[in-house]
Amino acid sequence: MPSLDQHQSNLIVKALLIGDSKAGKTASLISLVKAGYKLRILDMDNLLDILKYLILKECPDKIGNVEFRTLRDKRQWTPEGPKVTSPKAYGDAVRMMQHWKYGETDLGPPAEWGPDCIFVLDSLSRLCDAAYDFREPLTPRSERTGQYDPRATYGDSQDAVENNLANLTSESFDTNVLVIGHVTYLTLPDGTTKGFPQGVGQKLSPKIPQYFPTVLLCTNDGGKRTIKTASTPLIDLANPKPFEMGKSYPSETGLASIFEVLTGRANVAADTGPRESKDIVQPVQRQPSGPNQTGIGRVNRPMQPRSLRG
Repeated sequence: MPSLDQHQSNLIVKALLIGDSKAGKTASLISLVKAGYKLRILDMDNLLDILKYLILKECPDKIGNVEFRTLRDKRQWTPEGPKVTSPKAYGDAVRMMQHWKYGETDLGPPAEWGPDCIFVLDSLSRLCDAAYDFREPLTPRSERTGQYDPRATYGDSQDAVENNLANLTSESFDTNVLVIGHVTYLTLPDGTTKGFPQGVGQKLSPKIPQYFPTVLLCTNDGGKRTIKTASTPLIDLANPKPFEMGKSYPSETGLASIFEVLTGRANVAADTGPRESKDIVQPVQRQPSGPNQTGIGRVNRPMQPRSLRG
């Protein structure tokens, strides 16, 4: 029976980073790249432009450490306006969480990447949208009217996303996880307003933070971007080391500082000391057994992961 000094939090961080739109959430990843982490970004937003240019400016030698795959459903014009007619993004995203493989790129199961890598979901908000689009055509319809109950679609989508969060934050997922999301403001039964991560509908939002020991908030106050670790009057946050952690950090360096407090590792690339958890499984490149079946996010160069360089 393990004691708490062997807890996985010694090396692995599971964090939720939320904030209003354009608060600097994606840009704040730059400090983790500079600290030597390898980032694997499941890009549901298609908004990595700022991170690419920041890396090229501040640490161009590390741009190859950021692998990404962009997944967005295509919308086709219909008489009722643009609609998703063949939803694939959610299914592809779930498969990537299980095994980071597409086209000629194979980095193995994310759950085995270890403490030098960070699985980044950017963003949870768009994953929720993709889950709804995926579940909508699967919702049973009335034989008499041909209509479906949208509450069933919301319920199925909420369950699907919650199961994904449960998997990413489980002890068996032996890799750092950073989930990025947007804030939605809900009115509670007592009439007060609180901010929660945006989910599918309203019922999922209050449950999302329950899965994370670390919940952070990105703010933009007159152009000054900050990462907060202490709760605000509107949003409850979580900080597992309040006696060591600062209440706020500059966005440019904040995530690296927070990871350092939580793991004791300042520079991942220079840290060659012994590991106290499972052996780290290094990502590998393999020749695929068959053609790419997803048709989304193909690599630009044979046998090379898709990094921000290309």
